[in-house]
Parts: sequence; structure tokens; C-alpha cells
Amino acid sequence: MATEMERMFLELELIDIEEQILLLKMFMRRRKRRLRRWSVRPLHMSRQRTGEFTTLVQQLRNMDEETQFRYFGVSTGRFDDLLRRIQPLISHQCTHSMPINVAQRLAVTLRILASGGSQQAVAARYKLGSHTVSSIMSEVCKALWTALQPEFLPSPSTSHWKDIAADYWKLWNFPNCVGSVAGKHVTTKGSHSMVLVAACDARYRFTVADVREHGKDNHGGIFKDSKFGSMLLDDKLNLPPAAELPGTGVQIPHVFVADAAFPLHCNLMPPFPGVGMSMEWQIYNHRHSRTRQVIENTFGIMAARWRILGKPMEFRSEKAVDVVKACVVLHNYLTYTDESNPESKYIPPNFVDADVSGSMQLGEWRKAVANDTNLVHSVDSTQMSTATPTRAALAVQNDLMAFFHSLEVVTAVVC
Repeated sequence: MATEMERMFLELELIDIEEQILLLKMFMRRRKRRLRRWSVRPLHMSRQRTGEFTTLVQQLRNMDEETQFRYFGVSTGRFDDLLRRIQPLISHQCTHSMPINVAQRLAVTLRILASGGSQQAVAARYKLGSHTVSSIMSEVCKALWTALQPEFLPSPSTSHWKDIAADYWKLWNFPNCVGSVAGKHVTTKGSHSMVLVAACDARYRFTVADVREHGKDNHGGIFKDSKFGSMLLDDKLNLPPAAELPGTGVQIPHVFVADAAFPLHCNLMPPFPGVGMSMEWQIYNHRHSRTRQVIENTFGIMAARWRILGKPMEFRSEKAVDVVKACVVLHNYLTYTDESNPESKYIPPNFVDADVSGSMQLGEWRKAVANDTNLVHSVDSTQMSTATPTRAALAVQNDLMAFFHSLEVVTAVVC
């Protein structure tokens, strides 16, 4: 007859055996789940014959340049150049029975960015898996930023800022101006909101762009937390030294113009606030508003061309950041490279707002974004900054006000 000690050891052995059996069953179940039934789903087996890359994209290259541009947002030549630039950054071992080459990966990504269509819809047309397309989007957007940013969105040097200031004076009659700035909300999956803070030159090209989530506990404000704001406040933007206002002996720093949400700073000029303003304030605000429209048009052009930005994104925040950065750098790439093309498609005539005989003629980009729900709302002042303007900043704003008023007086006398 077994002793109590023997019975205890027998029970322990039985428990151990049952645990081993249970672990073995769990292992077999997981292994079965991991085993794929096929390397390519039967629905996608005909990809190389009936997928949209073969039936449409390849045909457009030799037939219809205009449709190619509407489909991808870039011309055939620009597509090939982008392909050349990102090719070294995207490499996969060709062990799959139906590998997806870099051209198809770029095509899928540009189509989603340009059309604003869902990943699932584009995946179905290209006969690819939804998860595959999602991975392709992330990979190619990161590659676009890595390949294009150093050339088309570098940190401006002091001489570059001087060139931009000369352009703003020539094109927009605002002296010592090195950019126009705005902050826009970007909504992502789960109604999360990010903020894109960006500056541009006088020709609708971004010079600084920073997109990120901003925590609710950020007491310094979005401006201070952004790359642009922190570099401006820490004097790390390599701005030129103060210069004289044209035709005067008054020196002021080089400045950015921004909307009323931004804080007044020696290098950052918002409009004068309030109603019932003096004539001097009204003149300043008119010049200021005219110049600030450059960044509004820059955001508008980008949103009109890359329709993925027109509605809340179906991606989580990390991926949405990569998508927005890809759109920003593609915008700059096409704006710069189209300068050498007399028949520019990216920013054609009448696409941007224009001052015609003293009245503003609205650009055609506004029609494309009329019903947009994303990248529309500017950040309000309570979120942007809690900073109090200094006397020096107020003095710069007043010097500009006096300068613009003097120009109006001279113009009135001449007329």
C-alpha cells in the first residue's frame, strides 16, 4: 500500500505530464497558425497579368502624360527620377515566388498619396495583400524622405536666408522677411491630432517642416516644442544679421511673418490684434496678410496635389508622420524641379492666389480642397504659445509699421 509520500510524488508526476501535454498542444496549435497555406493568395496569382500596375500604369507611360500626372501626381520623367533615387534604399531578397519590385512599390505609394484612396482599395486593384501595401507605404515614405530631404529641404544657410529675403522684398514687398509660418492640425486614426508647423520661402517651397504629436502637459506651447520654434528661440536658424529697411537708416532683424496664434518675437511678426485699428496698423496688417498668404498657398498646393492630406488619415501617428513628411518633401522636389519646365504641371498658372490690380484672385487649388476636413484648421493661440512679447519685439513691429506707412504716403503723393 502506497505511503502518503509516494501518493504525493505520483500526483506531482501526473500534473507534470498533463502540463507537458498541454504545452505540446499549444505549441502545435501556434505552429499550425504560423504555417501559411500559400505564398500568394489565389486571388492575387494573376497580378502580373491583370493587376493595375500592368494593365494601366505601364500603358500610361507611353500613351497619356496628362493622365499619368493626375494618377501619380508626377510626370513619367519625375517617376523615373524618384525611382532612381530611392532604389538603393529599398532592397529585398528575391526569394518570393512573385516579388514586388521597387517600381511597383513606388507606384502603389504615389497612387495612395495622390488619390487619397484607402490602402485596401489600392491593394485590391494592384492585386496585393492589404498588409503588404501597408508595409510598402511605410517603407517607401521613409525612403522618399531620406532620399529627397538633404537636397530639397536642407537647413538653410545664412546666404540662403538672404536670397529668400531678397525674394520676399521683390515678390511680396515685405523687407527683411525670411519666411511665412503657419501651424496646421493633422488628424490621424482614432481622432488623434498632430500639428505640422512649417515655414516657406517666397516661391511656395518649405524651408522648415516639423510634424509631431504635442502632449497636453506641454506648458511651453506647441511653438516652443516644435523644431522651428525651438531653433528660433535658441538662435540656431543661421539667420542673417540685422539689416536696414530699404531707403532708411533703420536696422531691424530678419523676421518671419505668422498668424495671430504665434507669439510676437524679434524674429517673428504676427499681425496687430483687435478691431477699430489706426490707419498705420491697418496698413501694416494689409502688407502682413498679403505676405502670410504665401504659407497658406503652400499648404493649399500640397493638400490639393496630395489628397491623402485632405481627410483624417487611416494610420497611427508614427506612420502618419512619415506620410506627411513624404508629402512635404515631394512638394519641394516637384516645386524645385518644375522651375526648369516651362509647362509646369505641379503649380500651373492660376493655381495660386494672385494680386491682380490690388484685388486678390483666388487660386484654383482652393477648389480641390473646398471639402477637406484635414490640414484645414490652424492652431489657436492658447495652444501655440504662452510667451509675453518683449519691448525689443514690439519695437521691431513698430519699425515695420512706420516703414509701410511711409511707403503709402510716398505712393499717395506720387499719384
